Amino acid sequence: MNIIKKTALTFFMAISLGALSATALAEEAADSSATNETIVHVEKALAEVNKSDFSAANLHFKAARAASEKITGHEDIVKQANESVIKGQIESKRGDVKKSAAELNKALELYKSL
Repeated sequence: MNIIKKTALTFFMAISLGALSATALAEEAADSSATNETIVHVEKALAEVNKSDFSAANLHFKAARAASEKITGHEDIVKQANESVIKGQIESKRGDVKKSAAELNKALELYKSL
């Protein structure tokens, strides 16, 4: 009877550890895809700003900010990058292509460092 209890306990521990590691991998994959999605939208916003198409850039700004909310960990870097995106959005609304592009480049560097 003792052998059966030990075997059952070992079996359940192995299953629970396997489930935890699968959950950790899924969270890491989700975080990576959110980071990639954010980078893509910031790059598209930068391209639109450089073409002086501020209405299309505004859509990418909003999408980048929404995607960045899904990024977990590195809160300080994400916060700095978000601030740069917001500053870039403000500068694009003012029509200043150079300042907006500079802020977006800062944000890209920060997001790519993740």
